[in-house]
Amino acid sequence: MAHIPLDEGASGIRALFAFRPESARPMADLANTLLHAANSLTRGERELIAAYVSSLNDCTFCLDSHAAIASWHFGNDEGFVHSVVTDPVTAVISDKLKALLHIAARVQQSGSLVRPLDVERARQQGASDVEIHDTVLIAAAFCMFNRYVDGLGAGASSDSTGLRERAQLVAEHGYSLSLPQPPTT
Repeated sequence: MAHIPLDEGASGIRALFAFRPESARPMADLANTLLHAANSLTRGERELIAAYVSSLNDCTFCLDSHAAIASWHFGNDEGFVHSVVTDPVTAVISDKLKALLHIAARVQQSGSLVRPLDVERARQQGASDVEIHDTVLIAAAFCMFNRYVDGLGAGASSDSTGLRERAQLVAEHGYSLSLPQPPTT
């Protein structure tokens, strides 16, 4: 149950965006830039980082949402996404992504825990400075998004069919769909 009155037709961050639309635009733009815009990391890889950080933060709504989007990017392979989110060290992913997820996990605990050795390992595995930057920013942003959703009790879970349909829309069109739509007159 949410701590503030929210529209019953939406859940999670979408309900919060509808409650306070003036803060929704910059947050949706940030999510779109980090997870959907052109980047050398694939959209699926970036969604995996978001899902992994959400898992570490125990934010079920964001974990489920971003895992579903990541799954869509990886051919609806929910098992693959689950393997990455639960144990990236043994998951069948590139060493570069493993190194980036390690950095994301450190940021989730505290940005000051990212060590030069972590960054150097990521570089040795082929990560660019932009990819390292974006990983840190995705992890930091998802700490904020997760705390926003859970701090206001807005994390009501969606039905799995609706979650998959929404995941496909976001995967194909980006995060502008997360914004509340103005009323029609």
